[in-house]
Amino acid sequence: MDNCVFCKIAKREVPAAIVYEDEAFLAFLDITPLFEGHCLLITKSHVETLADLPPDSVGPFFLAGQRLARAVETAMGAQGTFVALNNKVSQSVPHIHLHVVPRRKGDGLKGFFWPRSKYATAERMNEVAAQIAAAL
Repeated sequence: MDNCVFCKIAKREVPAAIVYEDEAFLAFLDITPLFEGHCLLITKSHVETLADLPPDSVGPFFLAGQRLARAVETAMGAQGTFVALNNKVSQSVPHIHLHVVPRRKGDGLKGFFWPRSKYATAERMNEVAAQIAAAL
């Protein structure tokens, strides 16, 4: 896509601090990181969401993400990583990107970044489970 900043990064039309590249994927430092070492892994071809990622690319994409997570943890002396992928909602750039963020105990991030709550009843939980199972 002509206006996609991540496509432009992949084509080297926009500068980025690239940390990984292979034939299909590219990883670079996020310009507004949660912590130093926060990387984004993208597809070189324009793919908007996980649902749009071709099935034969799913495994290789997440294998590259796994490799990146190990490298970020090692390079940043982190105790772990937070790995996340938004689809549509909260996806600031409409191009698939996997966030890999170095984590340390006491770093200030508290689980997920949004409020969480329990199901009102066990019955409602079962209804939701059945709806998702039916959609699958």
